[in-house]
Amino acid sequence: MNPIALIALYLGVTLLPLMLSWISARPPRTFWDELASGAGMLAFAIILIEFVLSGRYRKISQRIGMDITMRFHQLFARTALALAVIHPFLYRTHFNPQYPWDVTRHNSLTFEISSLGSGIAAWILLPVLVLLAIGRDKLGYRYEIWRMMHAFGALLIAGMLLHHTLSAGRYAQDPALAGVWILLSLTALLSLVYVYAIEPFRQKALPWTVSSVRPLALKTWELTLAPKGHAGLDYSAGQFVWLNVGGSPFSVNENPFSISSAPASGEKLQFMIKELGDFTSTVGQIEPGTTAYIIGPHGNLTLLDRKEPGIALIAGGVGLAPLLAILRQLHLTKDNRPNILIYGNRIEEQIAYREELEQLGEDQKTKIVNVISEPTETWVGETGIADIKILRSALTPAQIKQWLFVLCGPPRMMENVESTLIDLGASPDRIISERFKYD
Repeated sequence: MNPIALIALYLGVTLLPLMLSWISARPPRTFWDELASGAGMLAFAIILIEFVLSGRYRKISQRIGMDITMRFHQLFARTALALAVIHPFLYRTHFNPQYPWDVTRHNSLTFEISSLGSGIAAWILLPVLVLLAIGRDKLGYRYEIWRMMHAFGALLIAGMLLHHTLSAGRYAQDPALAGVWILLSLTALLSLVYVYAIEPFRQKALPWTVSSVRPLALKTWELTLAPKGHAGLDYSAGQFVWLNVGGSPFSVNENPFSISSAPASGEKLQFMIKELGDFTSTVGQIEPGTTAYIIGPHGNLTLLDRKEPGIALIAGGVGLAPLLAILRQLHLTKDNRPNILIYGNRIEEQIAYREELEQLGEDQKTKIVNVISEPTETWVGETGIADIKILRSALTPAQIKQWLFVLCGPPRMMENVESTLIDLGASPDRIISERFKYD
């Protein structure tokens, strides 16, 4: 399914409750009452579809990119929050008991706590859920714990909203719309079941073994996995997986890492992992023979169907991993297109795979440009960051206009490089990147 069809499907499902309420036989109320109901229905529909957006379904993410999928997830969650917050304040009709002559609640709203209580609880908890997601990096929780809390907190809120909608919703008294709400809620629940039960069960049949762990650079390690009793992973250079080392496939101890090995190099997978906390701080302690599990591959940071005459790879820090996979694949498949790697780090000791990169520069004719932002007096390479000066000295105007640019690194670095390349004449459709942080 192409991206346009996916967007159309999303809009159709999101707006379906509004359309069903619009064609219902219930008499219209005041503008503000109808706006309040519409805001509530739209918020609830968005929240239920959020479960699918965050479910790591490759048929969705491979079409539009995992980073774009998750960006939509974030933006729609905040949209749903805004709609939910204003929902109760828009009503102008009085809250009264359900009178015998007003069974459709055309002239009144319920004030029964059994119907309102679940909605009020969800209205309080939803902002907490969204704010905790926005400030996740500052909370001090491990990613795995936060992820579990986020998923089941969202499920609790969805259950409360379903009860509130079916018991207090005016239009949800129609069987057709009530059925839609129940179906969407079941879809959300099944999405969680898939992520936390079905997918782990599939992983259990496809285990991996840690072959080796070795230091690469300052606080940076190479982790190598070998398939255990199966043929390995079918992936493209530049993609990533969720990696779970030493835990059960049913645990939440998994984190996303780009594959640094090339598909053409064999069945083993390699990862370049920098110590940043949580799992990454323990990578050097992993023993060979440890069982691991992966979910993937994911990501669109690949050269598939790209026919540009040259390739420029621009990496920052551990962002080298997927770009190294691409360089290795170019070398192993004898792709003769000219290419360049601009690799930025804070200090010289952080440069990883230095000897291999120098060898690729000789064998593959890859131009390697190391850039250090905090150089010592003995450093003889480029200094600063990958800015307009570095890009102009490394690339000709013709290359900037014709080549493909592949970016991976800290968000601010990628934003600066993208805007600089566009200012220099590069077409946006020839700049590809993948982000995992947006706020």
